Amino acid sequence: RYGPKMPLAVDCTAELIRCKVLDSSGKLRSHELILSYGLALVRFVNLITERKQKMVSIPLRQLAREVDIPIWVVDLRHELTHGKLPQLALCRKGCDVVLDWLRKTYWSRQLGNNLCEESEEEDEQEETEANTEMDSDTWE
Repeated sequence: RYGPKMPLAVDCTAELIRCKVLDSSGKLRSHELILSYGLALVRFVNLITERKQKMVSIPLRQLAREVDIPIWVVDLRHELTHGKLPQLALCRKGCDVVLDWLRKTYWSRQLGNNLCEESEEEDEQEETEANTEMDSDTWE
Protein backbone atom coordinates (compact mmCIF):
# COMPACT_ATOMS: atom_id res chain seq x y z
CA ARG A 1 0.00 0.00 0.00
CA TYR A 2 2.81 2.45 0.81
CA GLY A 3 5.29 1.15 -1.73
CA PRO A 4 8.91 1.34 -0.63
CA LYS A 5 8.21 3.95 2.10
CA MET A 6 7.02 2.24 5.28
CA PRO A 7 5.21 4.40 7.89
CA LEU A 8 7.55 5.18 10.79
CA ALA A 9 5.23 3.63 13.37
CA VAL A 10 5.09 0.35 11.44
CA ASP A 11 8.86 0.25 11.04
CA CYS A 12 9.43 1.02 14.74
CA THR A 13 6.86 -1.55 15.84
CA ALA A 14 8.48 -4.21 13.66
CA GLU A 15 11.94 -3.50 15.11
CA LEU A 16 10.71 -3.57 18.72
CA ILE A 17 8.75 -6.80 18.19
CA ARG A 18 11.81 -8.33 16.52
CA CYS A 19 13.77 -7.53 19.70
CA LYS A 20 11.15 -9.22 21.88
CA VAL A 21 11.16 -12.32 19.66
CA LEU A 22 14.96 -12.51 19.77
CA ASP A 23 14.84 -12.05 23.53
CA SER A 24 12.34 -14.86 24.03
CA SER A 25 14.33 -17.19 21.75
CA GLY A 26 17.18 -17.34 24.25
CA LYS A 27 19.73 -17.29 21.43
CA LEU A 28 21.34 -13.95 22.25
CA ARG A 29 23.45 -12.98 25.21
CA SER A 30 22.46 -10.11 27.47
CA HIS A 31 24.89 -7.66 25.86
CA GLU A 32 23.60 -8.47 22.38
CA LEU A 33 20.02 -7.97 23.52
CA ILE A 34 20.86 -4.61 25.07
CA LEU A 35 22.37 -3.50 21.75
CA SER A 36 19.36 -4.79 19.82
CA TYR A 37 16.80 -3.12 22.10
CA GLY A 38 19.00 -0.04 22.26
CA LEU A 39 19.10 0.46 18.52
CA ALA A 40 15.33 -0.01 18.22
CA LEU A 41 14.68 2.47 21.05
CA VAL A 42 17.11 5.07 19.70
CA ARG A 43 15.55 4.80 16.24
CA PHE A 44 12.06 5.13 17.70
CA VAL A 45 12.81 8.33 19.64
CA ASN A 46 14.81 9.85 16.77
CA LEU A 47 12.30 9.01 14.04
CA ILE A 48 9.18 9.98 15.97
CA THR A 49 10.54 13.30 17.24
CA GLU A 50 12.29 14.15 13.96
CA ARG A 51 8.96 15.03 12.32
CA LYS A 52 8.38 17.77 14.91
CA GLN A 53 11.85 19.29 14.50
CA LYS A 54 11.75 22.77 12.97
CA MET A 55 14.43 24.95 11.37
CA VAL A 56 15.61 25.90 14.86
CA SER A 57 16.85 22.98 16.91
CA ILE A 58 14.32 22.05 19.60
CA PRO A 59 15.46 19.99 22.61
CA LEU A 60 14.55 16.33 22.28
CA ARG A 61 12.93 16.29 25.72
CA GLN A 62 10.55 19.08 24.67
CA LEU A 63 9.64 17.30 21.44
CA ALA A 64 9.02 14.06 23.31
CA ARG A 65 6.81 15.86 25.82
CA GLU A 66 4.74 17.29 22.95
CA VAL A 67 3.96 13.79 21.64
CA ASP A 68 3.59 12.21 25.10
CA ILE A 69 6.70 10.04 25.01
CA PRO A 70 7.84 9.55 28.62
CA ILE A 71 10.91 11.64 29.43
CA TRP A 72 12.69 8.64 30.96
CA VAL A 73 12.55 6.95 27.52
CA VAL A 74 14.36 9.99 26.07
CA ASP A 75 16.89 9.75 28.91
CA LEU A 76 17.33 6.03 28.14
CA ARG A 77 17.94 6.92 24.50
CA HIS A 78 20.55 9.46 25.63
CA GLU A 79 22.35 6.84 27.74
CA LEU A 80 22.28 4.33 24.89
CA THR A 81 23.70 6.91 22.51
CA HIS A 82 26.19 8.82 24.67
CA GLY A 83 26.69 7.01 27.96
CA LYS A 84 27.16 3.67 29.58
CA LEU A 85 24.86 0.91 28.33
CA PRO A 86 21.88 0.42 30.64
CA GLN A 87 20.73 -2.85 32.18
CA LEU A 88 18.75 -5.28 30.03
CA ALA A 89 15.70 -4.97 32.33
CA LEU A 90 15.52 -1.22 31.62
CA CYS A 91 15.74 -1.83 27.86
CA ARG A 92 12.94 -4.39 28.11
CA LYS A 93 10.80 -1.94 30.08
CA GLY A 94 11.52 0.80 27.54
CA CYS A 95 10.46 -1.51 24.74
CA ASP A 96 7.19 -2.34 26.50
CA VAL A 97 6.40 1.33 27.17
CA VAL A 98 7.18 2.35 23.60
CA LEU A 99 5.11 -0.50 22.15
CA ASP A 100 2.22 0.62 24.35
CA TRP A 101 2.69 4.20 23.11
CA LEU A 102 2.64 2.97 19.50
CA ARG A 103 -0.47 0.90 20.18
CA LYS A 104 -2.32 3.87 21.65
CA THR A 105 -1.20 6.57 19.23
CA TYR A 106 -0.93 4.66 15.96
CA TRP A 107 -2.39 1.17 15.89
CA SER A 108 -5.65 2.03 17.68
CA ARG A 109 -6.35 4.63 14.99
CA GLN A 110 -5.72 2.05 12.28
CA LEU A 111 -8.26 -0.25 13.92
CA GLY A 112 -10.87 2.45 14.44
CA ASN A 113 -10.00 2.95 18.14
CA ASN A 114 -11.46 -0.46 19.07
CA LEU A 115 -8.07 -1.64 20.28
CA CYS A 116 -7.56 1.46 22.41
CA GLU A 117 -11.03 1.33 23.98
CA GLU A 118 -10.68 -2.34 24.94
CA SER A 119 -7.22 -1.72 26.34
CA GLU A 120 -8.32 1.32 28.35
CA GLU A 121 -11.09 -0.74 29.95
CA GLU A 122 -8.55 -3.45 30.85
CA ASP A 123 -6.12 -0.81 32.19
CA GLU A 124 -8.85 0.73 34.35
CA GLN A 125 -9.84 -2.69 35.70
CA GLU A 126 -6.20 -3.58 36.47
CA GLU A 127 -5.67 -0.19 38.14
CA THR A 128 -8.79 -0.64 40.27
CA GLU A 129 -7.66 -4.13 41.30
CA ALA A 130 -4.15 -2.86 42.11
CA ASN A 131 -5.56 0.01 44.18
CA THR A 132 -7.87 -2.39 46.02
CA GLU A 133 -4.93 -4.68 46.78
CA MET A 134 -2.83 -1.74 47.94
CA ASP A 135 -5.64 -0.48 50.18
CA SER A 136 -6.18 -3.86 51.80
CA ASP A 137 -2.44 -4.29 52.31
CA THR A 138 -2.24 -0.84 53.89
CA TRP A 139 -5.00 -1.67 56.38
CA GLU A 140 -3.46 -5.02 57.30
